[in-house]
Amino acid sequence: MHNFMKLNQKQAVNPGQYARVNELNMYYEIHGEGKPLVLIHGGGSTIDSTFGRVLPEFAKRHQVIAVELQAHGHTADIDRPLSFEQDADDVAELLRQLGISKADILGFSNGGSTALQLGIRHPQLTGKLIAASAMYKKEDLYPWFWEGMAKATFADMPQIYKDIYLEITGNSGGLLAMFKRDSQRMQTFTSWKDEDIQSIKAPVLVVTADQDVIRPEGATDLFRLLPHGRLAVFPGLHGEYLGEILTMRQGSRVPELFIAMVDEFLQE
Repeated sequence: MHNFMKLNQKQAVNPGQYARVNELNMYYEIHGEGKPLVLIHGGGSTIDSTFGRVLPEFAKRHQVIAVELQAHGHTADIDRPLSFEQDADDVAELLRQLGISKADILGFSNGGSTALQLGIRHPQLTGKLIAASAMYKKEDLYPWFWEGMAKATFADMPQIYKDIYLEITGNSGGLLAMFKRDSQRMQTFTSWKDEDIQSIKAPVLVVTADQDVIRPEGATDLFRLLPHGRLAVFPGLHGEYLGEILTMRQGSRVPELFIAMVDEFLQE
């Protein structure tokens, strides 16, 4: 409830802007000053629902550029497929339009996979990467996840994600479109080649949780393939370590540890 209330308060003085990138009217926000740090939210989510707990702290030491991807939050859907590769290209084009030659990237869940694609497809724009609860192959996630995704319905989408989307847009059709886009992306996902991960030259901090939807072995496999990989495993659920709105634990100080760890990694 705290994050949702904060989202309502933030809308009154919304710092967001739009940029035309690859035919998409992409929404983004800029907070703070310093070296650029791009935040990429998870599937079905928004800037605030993924990063509401940690963004203000990162903005004390970084120029935070937080985006909302195709069909998510303030960024309306358009008639083209949804993919991690396209999301990465959209973020890269936004950075070019903002005149940012290199930025660090923090992506969570689907946003973590998009961060990896930035490292693969746009190495010249990529500083350091934090791939939080990210996948690159189907085996990274437990079989039960794929079984559930194969028969997922709109009713299965977490209500808090629905509420936040509707609070932003008031567009129930857009909400259903987002669900369909995210479901289709996952249902049609094919594993990436190990060589693609090995091609990432940027330092990458792989973060996961011991009760994540990502198998610990998947995070370890990713870490070992990366030429300059680091690995951190937190106790808790998917996103709990950064205060993601669906799994955040009231009073937990673990997000403070996550923030400190990311800051140290970026300063190394």
